[in-house]
Amino acid sequence: MKGAVKMLAVALAAGVAGAALGLWLNGPGPLLRTPLGQRALKGAMDATAPTPPPGLKIAERGGIVPAFTVPDLQGRAVALPGAYAGRPVLVNLWASWCGPCVKEMPELDRYAAAQGGNGVQVVGIALDERASVQAFLARTPVRYPILLDAPGPADAGVRLGNRKGILPYSALLDAQGRLVREKIGPFEPGEIESWVE
Repeated sequence: MKGAVKMLAVALAAGVAGAALGLWLNGPGPLLRTPLGQRALKGAMDATAPTPPPGLKIAERGGIVPAFTVPDLQGRAVALPGAYAGRPVLVNLWASWCGPCVKEMPELDRYAAAQGGNGVQVVGIALDERASVQAFLARTPVRYPILLDAPGPADAGVRLGNRKGILPYSALLDAQGRLVREKIGPFEPGEIESWVE
């Protein structure tokens, strides 16, 4: 009996996730950009996400992000969230082949430039190949740091709470390294300021 209830719950969650994603992609997108809509979408996605590898520490809203390291474009290791301690950090997971990711990058770049040296630090983590990212950035440069990771069950996105691996995905960390907000999908023009607040 317990197995049937669990299967029904997973099927229901998958249905809700599919309906929510369909609504987001096809119409009323504004509903799923609300905090309540984002939490519902995240809950539905988490219910249908693959089981993470044993021992992998995944960030939870309100908790300190478990430390992990990814390389920058020159291959130097960057520890997150420690490398940006003392500042809020908006981490954006993207890939050069992801259309919505590419579309939101000018907005992230605009926001990052407006923050100066003391505001929110924007950091991009490309779940992609180094050569593809470098070629993309040669055509579409950004003024914020870009790090790299290989997509997979233990990638930076999963560690930051995106167990389903949807791109783009953004996570806001406070100055102490706590996960305070998550965003599934791209930012619309002018949306980042209100989302960060």
